[in-house]
Amino acid sequence: MSATPHPQRRRRRNTRLLATAAGIATVGALVAALPATAGETTTKKPGYQRPTRYQDVQLLSFNDLHGNLEPPAGSSGRVTELQADGTTKTIDAGGVEYLATHLRDARGGNKYSITAAGGDMVGASPLISGLFHDEPTIEALNKLDLDVTSVGNHEFDEGAKELSRLQKGGCHPVAGCYVDGETFEGANFPYLAANVLDEKTKKPILKPYWVWKKNGVKVGFIGVTLEDTPGVVSAEGVKGLKFKDEVETINKYAKELERQGVKSVVALIHEGGLPASAAYNYDCDSPGGGDGVSGPIVDIAKNITPKVDALVTGHTHAAYACTIDDPAGNPRTVTSAASFGRLYTDTTLTYDRWTGDIARTAVGSANHVVTRTVPKAPDMTDLIAKWNTLAAPVGNKPIGYISADISNIGTESPIGDLIADAQLAYGKELDPETDLALMNPGGVRAPLTYAAKGSEGDGVVTYAEGFTVQPFANTVNLQDFTGAQLVQVLKEQVSGTNTTAPKVLQVSAGLTYTLDMTKTGVDRVVADSVKLNGAAIDPAATYRVATNSFLAGGGDGFTTLGQGTNDLVGGDDLAALEKYLLANSSATNPIAPPAADRITVVK
Repeated sequence: MSATPHPQRRRRRNTRLLATAAGIATVGALVAALPATAGETTTKKPGYQRPTRYQDVQLLSFNDLHGNLEPPAGSSGRVTELQADGTTKTIDAGGVEYLATHLRDARGGNKYSITAAGGDMVGASPLISGLFHDEPTIEALNKLDLDVTSVGNHEFDEGAKELSRLQKGGCHPVAGCYVDGETFEGANFPYLAANVLDEKTKKPILKPYWVWKKNGVKVGFIGVTLEDTPGVVSAEGVKGLKFKDEVETINKYAKELERQGVKSVVALIHEGGLPASAAYNYDCDSPGGGDGVSGPIVDIAKNITPKVDALVTGHTHAAYACTIDDPAGNPRTVTSAASFGRLYTDTTLTYDRWTGDIARTAVGSANHVVTRTVPKAPDMTDLIAKWNTLAAPVGNKPIGYISADISNIGTESPIGDLIADAQLAYGKELDPETDLALMNPGGVRAPLTYAAKGSEGDGVVTYAEGFTVQPFANTVNLQDFTGAQLVQVLKEQVSGTNTTAPKVLQVSAGLTYTLDMTKTGVDRVVADSVKLNGAAIDPAATYRVATNSFLAGGGDGFTTLGQGTNDLVGGDDLAALEKYLLANSSATNPIAPPAADRITVVK
């Protein structure tokens, strides 16, 4: 799935608002003066003060960590900051050693502070976590004092049973315990899955909601993942599960919480939007509430009951702190903290003790950068060292050499092309008649960077780095398609479920075409421009195509790829990349980044 901005799918591979914080960010447009009673106290007897009517509750949130315990590499480890003069600059960000420090500083002794997350804490993780079925990430989240999170689509990469194990604890049924004498304790925070039902029992597979309570203050949290999770996760990962509509589910449980006397509610939603700017501090409420953000979360936010006071979202890996009107026409804050632990959101919810509800006119929210200029949290440093020591025998193995960074940025990315070329080469080994390869952008999780991460040396690609790029343990499959079907596959990139958020496949060398983004729908694919090795695609001819097993099953909305014939299932996709790098690079002759010029994009 995508490293930007559409993270998707699959099973993993085994083998206080601080004005001085580094990232002053967008502040929600809801801040307003409270009634005069806000600071009122009454002395009943010496040593006793009745609580004030209004109590500020701090909500710290983040989303889409994806097991990134160490600072992410390349562009995945930077954020863009908008400057006062309209220019932008990039800031290195992320890493749980720094995230822990920032969150602990932000809490600053605030007794009314909650930390929540919007899903995809695990899955598509780097080797340090993915190799150990993400137990290291759960340990890190426990140390971060995470209070609650929703599930995301990636929490289902290894299925509901494995998700249950991450929640409840216990050693892996196959791999066992990773540290002698230590049993994995599981998450000490609840995973919420209100809209994920067991098909047999018709009940949520995990808790649908959770209530935070302190000194009479009660805030409920409802957690859901995107309804389309089955479309972005392997079929095996969601077997026996039913995913319900996000709005209907949240509205249902908001009523249930109200019946229990909980009137302050936050929805944790693993679905999101796309702001008009990539800068984390972009004011998406200018020119109007929500005008600067688009995508699925907009309609969801507009339809969720006014009983819900704030939405913490995710999935798109974007950063925003917006207001979108609820069905009653009242503004409501909607936030997302990008991904990979690069940002956290600080939201102030003002709780009215008289009503038990949030005073919406006093909600303020901002995103802050998890800079790497603060001291590292020692407990996180120790955790990373422990798991890196266990991973080293596998992760440090060299698998290739590169002459420069191979980026994962762009409609067509150099690393996407490299992976497609590797799968074409492997496909030809399986069947010399293989013509081309297609790679889904969401399956490309990171770039390859030239600078050495450890002691391997500059330009050396290690297995750990390759794993971070392709962590899903898909197989490389071959199928036959007609030319007409092949063109239809390209049209499915920009139509159907991919209409509003195109998923442009990465293509192997020899396949070229034009994508006209000034047009809409299927017209964006200039049909007569599709050529293979310079020759126009023959609608009636048969083409042998290599894809990963996720695409071969029709994943990411590519239904036509699920209709291929003459199937041949090959080996592991990372092994194919490793084999390609070893065959085509050396210390004295490293591989250069592909030019990424196979798809002509008209904007």
